[in-house]
Amino acid sequence: MAKKIKKHVACLEICDVHYFEEDRFQKELPGVVDAIMQDIGKKDSPDHVGCPVVPSRDSLLEIINLMETIIYPGYFGDQSVDRSNFSFLLGSQVNNLYRVLSSQIAKSLMHECTHRKALCGECGEMGKNIAIKFLKNIPALRKMLAGDIQAAYNGDPAAKNTEEIIFCYPGLKAITIYRCAHELLVMNVPILPRMMTEYAHTLTGCDIHPGAKIGRNFFIDHATGVVIGETTEIGNNVRIYQGVTLGALSFPRDAQGNIIRNQKRHPTIEDDVIIYANATILGGQTIIGKGSVIGGNVWLTESVPPYSRVTTEAAQYTIVSIKRR
Repeated sequence: MAKKIKKHVACLEICDVHYFEEDRFQKELPGVVDAIMQDIGKKDSPDHVGCPVVPSRDSLLEIINLMETIIYPGYFGDQSVDRSNFSFLLGSQVNNLYRVLSSQIAKSLMHECTHRKALCGECGEMGKNIAIKFLKNIPALRKMLAGDIQAAYNGDPAAKNTEEIIFCYPGLKAITIYRCAHELLVMNVPILPRMMTEYAHTLTGCDIHPGAKIGRNFFIDHATGVVIGETTEIGNNVRIYQGVTLGALSFPRDAQGNIIRNQKRHPTIEDDVIIYANATILGGQTIIGKGSVIGGNVWLTESVPPYSRVTTEAAQYTIVSIKRR
């Protein structure tokens, strides 16, 4: 053992010496840089060099953290305050959100202007205007989310209280970020809303496009694997479970084979519907009628009348005894 240790130490000493000697491979790095530079700027090159910056990841996280802190005061951020001095802290948080949100909205608008090759020169002012409109809508957002929290508590017997839902439930986090992102999308903010919901996707496993329209008292139980497409419409008091997909049946294309955009591609879910785990509902013309229950693992591409129950046939399975050793 002692010989092996000495041999290992000697090897490390030799490696250290050679590491600091001239590296012949390093001489090849300028060629690597030249090859990358030759590709940048080409038509199909995935680069963004020389363009107005879009919202940064750090700014995106700051925006989402501030939104959650303001919407759910006392749950996140500084908790060492009470009602007598909270207004001072809230004022600071609102001011910080206005500052970073207006800046990142302006950058999103600048990027869109450049993409359309029609610089307007008003992106900064528009960013401030949209940011203040969003802030004024926070009371309405809080009311909507309070309904979502109550729906989660009413729909999940495992929830001990609403505080547990706010602290712990990934479905509520996904819905919170979606509702904020949807509000910005309605105000014609490009790219930033999608960045927000995709960040929520990485956190929760729940993919809600900001363009979807979702009514009051919405509950996603467990959240993981849920997909809600851009043109989905969901009514009030809807509950869905993990793995549910509300997606497109097919993509219509023009004569040249290009996807035709801005059409209804995703289903409509009416009020009081329950969709159980791993159900897949596809198509822009598919409507799930009010009060219906869609069972687990169901695959639907056609409409269902109100107050229907849709299930799959019982799966065939075999039970085999295992011999004990």
